[in-house]
Amino acid sequence: MLAAALILGAVALALAWPVPVLVARSRWTARSPGVALALWQAIALAGGVSMIGSLLCYGLIPFGTGLASALGGLGGALTSGTLAPATTFAHVLALCGALLLGTHLLLNLAATFVRAESERRRHHHLIDMLSDPLPDRPGMRVIDYAAPVAYCLPGAIRSATVLSNGLLRLLDADQLRGVIAHEQAHLRQQHHLVLLAFKSWHSALPWFPIANRAENAVALLVEMLADDRARRVVDDRTLATAIALVGLGQQPEAGPATPAAPAFASHVPEQPLVAPRVHRLMTPKAPLSTLATAAAVATAVVLVASPAAVLILTA
Repeated sequence: MLAAALILGAVALALAWPVPVLVARSRWTARSPGVALALWQAIALAGGVSMIGSLLCYGLIPFGTGLASALGGLGGALTSGTLAPATTFAHVLALCGALLLGTHLLLNLAATFVRAESERRRHHHLIDMLSDPLPDRPGMRVIDYAAPVAYCLPGAIRSATVLSNGLLRLLDADQLRGVIAHEQAHLRQQHHLVLLAFKSWHSALPWFPIANRAENAVALLVEMLADDRARRVVDDRTLATAIALVGLGQQPEAGPATPAAPAFASHVPEQPLVAPRVHRLMTPKAPLSTLATAAAVATAVVLVASPAAVLILTA
């Protein structure tokens, strides 16, 4: 049990700082954002399981030699009201930490999704009142707003792509097709679920610097994934021009009467995400090779499987 606690603790420490920093600073992620996104999800999941597992294994040491027997011993101790003789304050603290951390992460994840769904329902209601359908384009809504704005509004039952009048006036037909394809890619690929998971991680551990780094990195990767979908509809230069025009049009300098986004907009890409996306489109590079992709995917699988394997072997 001690060996398992130490191994999981070492994995948790590695996934809490050096590994995420290395991935965040890597330049290959822009070449294959889908692979990079899978790796970030593996880091988050394996890191959380490793932290909880390490605390649990250490706390269970006095109650048995294996995970299953130790859990049974802990249950018996709780039932009888007496702890094992070798139990120390550190063991109790570790068990409480594992329970509190696991509960905190799960409850925060559930609360984040519930709040997001409530906000989306309210947002849909506002859009129904304040927008008009775009002719011949199902699921498209147009708001009367001077600044160029485009965003997707997912929903459990119905989804919408919201465009502003300012956007329709600013972009030409090809640029508009690219923007619409980008937003629809967010809806088809369910990017909001990935973003919510990392937002939950960050809100649950706001003092954890890697949680903020991961949320920012994932936000950029999902934008790049949507860009890749839009590249099938329009050429790179057209899409890059549309992204730059929309980004510039949302700057505060556009005027006091045209803020960066409507007050009721739930998802408008942030300004820091614009420059790397435009640079990526204007200086395209080949995706990762098959071998490099396989290595990255294998790494993600190993990361996810390692904590579970350690816990299973301990049982």
